[in-house]
Amino acid sequence: MNIRAFFAVPIPERIARVLADYSDALCVYDHGLDAHWVDSTSYHLTLCFLGEISLDQVQCLERVARDALEPIPGCRVPLDTLDYYQVNPQLALVAALTSEPAPLVALQQRLAQVVERCGIGYHSQGFRPHVTLGRLPAQNRFEVPAEWPQLNELALATSVVLYQSRPGERGSIYTPLFEIPLSASADSL
Repeated sequence: MNIRAFFAVPIPERIARVLADYSDALCVYDHGLDAHWVDSTSYHLTLCFLGEISLDQVQCLERVARDALEPIPGCRVPLDTLDYYQVNPQLALVAALTSEPAPLVALQQRLAQVVERCGIGYHSQGFRPHVTLGRLPAQNRFEVPAEWPQLNELALATSVVLYQSRPGERGSIYTPLFEIPLSASADSL
């Protein structure tokens, strides 16, 4: 049995509520009603999308990721940018991003090594760590705002979770498969 999976940093409820307000404000730009706006309870900071993997690979990922991420410190992640961008030929996103991706890129590169060691093909070229607010088909009538609303939130990346993604009636359903704490606690950040 294969499952769709991805690595992400959980988003605290306080920040999810703020991001949901921004998402609500951006709905006015969705002239074709093309967007599937993500429920705020499902917000997470995506680091590495794996696609379809086997249950054996999940076990390998947990074992290898625990060793690889143990020395990695947690970090502060300013969520300070809203953007619309094409992910692939079929999908575009409205997302919250950081203008300071260096700590996340280092974490993402470490996860790419983990994924490779477990024999999973992963292509990170062009990928940006992000919180998906809305998904749109590539051909849509979303009007990119001339000026995006000002976003200024600070999330703490204190753990990494491997999530399973399954289609649901009102969007994807995300189930945590395992969580790996990063070495620094939130108190020291």
